[in-house]
Amino acid sequence: MLAACYAQAGTLTMLENPRWRVALDPATLEIEVTPAKGPAVPVSSGVGRHRVSDLQSTAATASWEWNDGAYRIAAELDDGDLNLTIHASTAGELMLLRQPATAIGRGLILPLAEGHYVARDSKIWRDFLLQQMASLNTTQDLSLPLWGLDHGDFSLHWMMTNPFNNRLDFNADQDGSGLGLKLSHEFTSLSPDTPMTLTLHLGGADLLAGAKRYRTWLMTAGRFESLKEKIGKSPSAVKLIGASHAYLWGAGLIAAKDVSSWPAFLAILRGKEALAINLRKHFDADSRKVLAEAGANLGKYQETALIRAFNAALDAIAREAWQTEALDVQRLANRYGELRLEATQVFARALTADPANWGGGVSIATMEQLRQAGLSRLWIGLGEGWEGGLWHPEAIAAGVKAGYLIGPYDSYETALPLGFNPDWATAHLGGKAYRECAIVLKDGKLKSGFNQSGHYTNPVCMQPLMEARVAALQEKTGFNSWFLDAYAAGMLFDDYRQTAPMTMARNAEANAASTRWISENRQMPAGSEDGNAVTAQGIFFAHGMQTPVIGWGDKEMYKDKNSPYYLGNYYPPEEPSNMFKAAPLKALYRSIYFDPAARLPLYQAVFHDSVITTHHWGFDNLKLNNVGRENELAQLLYNVPPLFHLSAGALAARLPQMQRQDAFFRPMHERLAYQALTGFRWLSADRQLQETRFADGTWQVANFSGKQQVFNGQRFPAYSVTANTPDGKTTVFASVVKHHGL
Repeated sequence: MLAACYAQAGTLTMLENPRWRVALDPATLEIEVTPAKGPAVPVSSGVGRHRVSDLQSTAATASWEWNDGAYRIAAELDDGDLNLTIHASTAGELMLLRQPATAIGRGLILPLAEGHYVARDSKIWRDFLLQQMASLNTTQDLSLPLWGLDHGDFSLHWMMTNPFNNRLDFNADQDGSGLGLKLSHEFTSLSPDTPMTLTLHLGGADLLAGAKRYRTWLMTAGRFESLKEKIGKSPSAVKLIGASHAYLWGAGLIAAKDVSSWPAFLAILRGKEALAINLRKHFDADSRKVLAEAGANLGKYQETALIRAFNAALDAIAREAWQTEALDVQRLANRYGELRLEATQVFARALTADPANWGGGVSIATMEQLRQAGLSRLWIGLGEGWEGGLWHPEAIAAGVKAGYLIGPYDSYETALPLGFNPDWATAHLGGKAYRECAIVLKDGKLKSGFNQSGHYTNPVCMQPLMEARVAALQEKTGFNSWFLDAYAAGMLFDDYRQTAPMTMARNAEANAASTRWISENRQMPAGSEDGNAVTAQGIFFAHGMQTPVIGWGDKEMYKDKNSPYYLGNYYPPEEPSNMFKAAPLKALYRSIYFDPAARLPLYQAVFHDSVITTHHWGFDNLKLNNVGRENELAQLLYNVPPLFHLSAGALAARLPQMQRQDAFFRPMHERLAYQALTGFRWLSADRQLQETRFADGTWQVANFSGKQQVFNGQRFPAYSVTANTPDGKTTVFASVVKHHGL
């Protein structure tokens, strides 16, 4: 039909080679492709007619202009790739593709987080995309700059080789049963000569074909960094191989166990010492009431309330010293130790003698428990930031001695104004950063920061301050790893500040430079959030790819404390409920994020031997209690580490689960960390039996069903992962996770 339409208009342009034929309309960029052994597929129905001039074509190439030179378009057929290049003469947005619902074939291959397969007839997915993800920023919302179309014997994959300033919009077709999409690109005044480039790749009957093609493209372009190469520049990162990941909470100076005499503690706290007076000034009304009413025999509630108030007040006093107009990083690094010494002296008769042994979650005792549990490889992040390391450098040293990588959750993406939310310590970067490093939007306004607080920042502008603060903190704490919030999440901006403009591409480069500086200059292997492809350079690990943020903005999950789906909040500080409270996941999100039949290891097919990924910290292995099995099995099938939250109170109960994961994951990751993930397929009609393959010949099979399954004579137990290695050995992990909740 497309060819007939072209013939009537006299504008048919055909590109062809032995693998396939491409018919395109230069006036609308309508495209139909026909594989040598397959039916025709209309991949774009065109974007509205433009005036065409200077049309030139050969069997493999075509070029033309739109609207008297406003745009210059070139198409090239190179083996299995159709390469498109669009230049614009002025800034503005241009729609490039309008993919009809019929193009999807059997299903849509979509890199949301690790990757998903959207079956053509899935109403759940269609409604979800139209209602909750109707418009996608392709750097932030897609983990890879591509999407694919499954046609059974062959597949088609769009790859945005210029991944910046693009938007995907989903739309329902005319009868509402299908799913179409549109691709638009903004040509910006910051980079008027940068073309939009994209490739349509013809792949075989391989759902990972697009991801593999993108990996090859990265390698050819010199943009792929292997783990081996990165470890060569930051050797201690070898400790990430086989390591489970954990966040540790309870960073305050003391725990209840550190009080040797409660009567003395109360007497000093009520007394006239300058530190005691200052501490009381920072108590809230409830804490002052507990202090006033406490008698000789304190109950557990009173002890806990006083310890929390004491620690929070010390934090507040320390922050007052450095949360000033001009950020003094040395004052920041020194003040916590000064206060600890003062507390040691003032409270000497009330606290145990050696402050090195103080602390709850962040303590020498915790590190020793982990070591004695046989966990030889761990990455440990301090969930409350770097303050725990300043209070407890001995605990950090004990963890490092045990062989662990330990770092803080740090942030430079948002700068807060002085006096606003002082508890968000990492985002207090001084007045200069708040004013002069803020992103300036096209309309001249400053870009609001996370949760509409403060301003998002320009990483080029932030680099000197980041380097100074990281170096000062490392010196005082002994951290040997680092986590930079948001820098690898693909959240990129065009900065229109006249004195220092920045494109999204430059933003991505600067983010990578920041993490690379920490890893190489400071020799602390660095990671970040998500690990999206456009910001994956420069990081060793990423949190949020295996399980991303789910249901953001859903009131029942994030606001309504009476809802069974409520995830919790950042209280209590030593064990915040949003990290530790188990909760069921809504049925919709269970289907979208945890249905095994709708998951694909797309990201791993590109980056398995480059970036180590795991869950977002809001959704660790134990958070969602009605998808625990699916979560655990997919994580092991893809050979990515587990993530756990730990506290002094929860550690003993969580250690057995950590040990079970470690026993299977650590040796497999030690074998496979440097290997590409090369294959994935469903082994059963219900897609509950799945296989991954790796470059060394290892293959793993996950059985997500509740019954034993057989494939090629091999039996796979219910709810299990079976690893088969080239030496003929077989190892089985059987999930014992029980489902709870709704």
